[in-house]
Amino acid sequence: MYFDILTLFPSMFSGPLTESILKRAQQAGFLHIALHNIRDFATDRHRTADDAPYGGGAGMVMKSEPLAACIRSVRDGAALRLPEARPPTVILLSPDGQVFTQQVAEELACLPGLVLVCGHYEGIDERVRTTLIDRELSIGDYVLTGGELAAMVVVDTVARLMPGVLDAESIKEESHSDGLLEYPHYTRPAVWEGQAVPPVLISGRPRRGGEVAAAAAVAAHPSAAARLAGAECGAGLAQRRRSGISGGARLAGVGNYVYSHRHIGLELRPLARRALPTRQPARRTAAPLHSAVSHR
Repeated sequence: MYFDILTLFPSMFSGPLTESILKRAQQAGFLHIALHNIRDFATDRHRTADDAPYGGGAGMVMKSEPLAACIRSVRDGAALRLPEARPPTVILLSPDGQVFTQQVAEELACLPGLVLVCGHYEGIDERVRTTLIDRELSIGDYVLTGGELAAMVVVDTVARLMPGVLDAESIKEESHSDGLLEYPHYTRPAVWEGQAVPPVLISGRPRRGGEVAAAAAVAAHPSAAARLAGAECGAGLAQRRRSGISGGARLAGVGNYVYSHRHIGLELRPLARRALPTRQPARRTAAPLHSAVSHR
């Protein structure tokens, strides 16, 4: 898979994209990442890529000319790598984009490449946004200095879903992969600071990971119960079947969790992790994605 990243600060990527899983994936040829410095497309001697906003206000805005030239250059080069020379979809990392979720990552992982534009300062010129940007993504409801960190999150999340990057079994039961959260994990020693590994994990019996995952999700975020309780909805019933939850299951250690076809009863105990936030719909819509790469 190919990633093109358009940024004002390419050196920010040297650590996160050159270590661990991403490093091995690139060495093995499963992943190709190209960084493009937007300043290289500026025409003045100072390589100016930002300017003061019309109408006043704090901060600077990324200029239209160098950003548009960079997008068009990368887009045209990337199109040569795609089937039928189709132009790739250009994605802007933006606070008001569609919220990036595991489901979005799975969608992107089916594509041959992605072009990621890292916004900075107060944002990009709106004319570039409406003319050359096909889709916008946000990694959460908070403010970052720029889109570089968000681009790293997208690359890391999508890359690990690519065939060959990780063992298939490693991602089969991961958190969020089926709308639930992964069950707790333990390793040696069996007793640490007086805390023992749950007996079911050392009894030799197969563990019921789906039940534990469902209970952990509900205990961490009660709204998950509504998603699990929708027996009238075929999707809700299928969700429980995929998760391995059996009627009347009683799960010790993560709260008393019992469900029937029309009821979920729950007593919560404190569990300081595994939140499943409910997100608002995206404020901006766009077409499905595809893209590619060219080095500059």
